[in-house]
Amino acid sequence: MSEYQVTKLNKVVRGAKRATYNVEEIHQILDDAFLCHIGYAWNGNAIVIPTAYGRDGDTIYIHGSLKNRMMTNLLDVGKASISVTHLDGLVLARSAFHHSANYRSATVFGNVRKVEDPKEKMDALACILNHMIPGHWDNIRQPNAKEFNATLVMAIKIDTASAKVRAEGVVDEKEDHNLPIWAGVVPIKQVALDPVSENDLIEGVSVPDAVLKYVADNKLP
Repeated sequence: MSEYQVTKLNKVVRGAKRATYNVEEIHQILDDAFLCHIGYAWNGNAIVIPTAYGRDGDTIYIHGSLKNRMMTNLLDVGKASISVTHLDGLVLARSAFHHSANYRSATVFGNVRKVEDPKEKMDALACILNHMIPGHWDNIRQPNAKEFNATLVMAIKIDTASAKVRAEGVVDEKEDHNLPIWAGVVPIKQVALDPVSENDLIEGVSVPDAVLKYVADNKLP
């Protein structure tokens, strides 16, 4: 198992015992989500934007309009930081102080470039869409020339990263264990419900297998 080198940039300082720099574990956290949050500075203001993404190896792709303020800013700076978090449970302790959450979070740092090559750009758009629903790119009308040319695609190479994971129960003070107060964990899971088809579909169009598989894989057990 390979790990990202620990530097001043990616080192987890608070809660270091929950830190991991394992490449496979961090990639899995990224692959289990579809939305990331990207921070940038604009006119002296700090701004954080939720953004769809796709991962291909050590590269993360995002896309937007040609005049997207965040993307043009990141291209000017040449670097980006991306954060992804999964909330896995509410940890309800006996005391207010020890309430917490179970989670998996990853923070990625990388260099930014504009994707110019037409094939890589189209492949990147497919990567982002298939990151939402695996295999769904083959079910849709792909971008026409006007749409393709109006879309800015950016590649962020993962230079380094770190993650924090909490997956445990309540950690209460020993003297609180005898209090008549309930403590425990409420698991949290994002689930998919049955797809709802548009009313104006032409006759004979059914839900694609890729969508049905995604729903089946993400339903409540």
